[in-house]
Amino acid sequence: MSAVVIPRSGPTPEPLESRITRARPVFVYVLMTVLGIGAFLYPFWLPGNALPNDAHAGDAPLVAALAAVLVVIAVSLEVRRRTMTGATVAILGVLAASAGLLRLLDLPGGGNGIFFLIVLAGAAFGPRFGFLLGLCAMTVGAIVTGGIGPWLPFQMLALAWIGAGAGYVGRGSARLSGRLEVVALAAYGWACGFAYGAVMNLWFWPFQQGNGSLEWHPGLSLGDTLHHYWSFYVATSFGWDAAGALANASIILLIGGAVLRSLRRFAHRLDPVVELDPASALRP
Repeated sequence: MSAVVIPRSGPTPEPLESRITRARPVFVYVLMTVLGIGAFLYPFWLPGNALPNDAHAGDAPLVAALAAVLVVIAVSLEVRRRTMTGATVAILGVLAASAGLLRLLDLPGGGNGIFFLIVLAGAAFGPRFGFLLGLCAMTVGAIVTGGIGPWLPFQMLALAWIGAGAGYVGRGSARLSGRLEVVALAAYGWACGFAYGAVMNLWFWPFQQGNGSLEWHPGLSLGDTLHHYWSFYVATSFGWDAAGALANASIILLIGGAVLRSLRRFAHRLDPVVELDPASALRP
């Protein structure tokens, strides 16, 4: 009696074209992140006599234009992949407008209401949506408040990173109970109050050169640079950022549960429909 060898069926490998299509938007987000990191840090590698008197006066429009182009490309690729639909883009626009208008809400200590909505929406819709929302919301906020200047592209990128980080936090916090998830997001919002201020200082700090303990000058080692920056941050920004961090956490604790549930309902309804390949659908 001869043995019958039954071929072992395994998962069908994903076609190369499908993998490339899926990787394209990810590459765009990585490119935006690299652009942002480079824009913040490149002054530290310039010689002192090459630094202009006005921080990023010449290159800020270029950074803003590149970020805007990459946002359009990212949204187009997401729509082509059907990971975003027209309804998703509309929700992105509504939330960006709402968060931008919340920047008009002045909170104690100089904070504003834009951050809590970015955190909650990023947690509900995911990292890539949060990244795009942060960029778009800061643009709207700058228009309605008249805060357009060389600092704007850096604010856009910093808030985009906060939105993306909220998406990753939301993936983990979704396993928690409702109240614990709100506490976790409030803790993230509190930390973002300090992180945003610390990152944003870098857009102008290298241009304020001197020999004092609060300033940077070419030739400082990495350790000395960090020490000088920490002294600068504590002396100039820590108090404001602490107030903003407390405001972020308080708002999320107060209304975060209800807002997050509403956003998650929209997110589930907007989940893209999975389309089977016609050939695979005919297989038994």
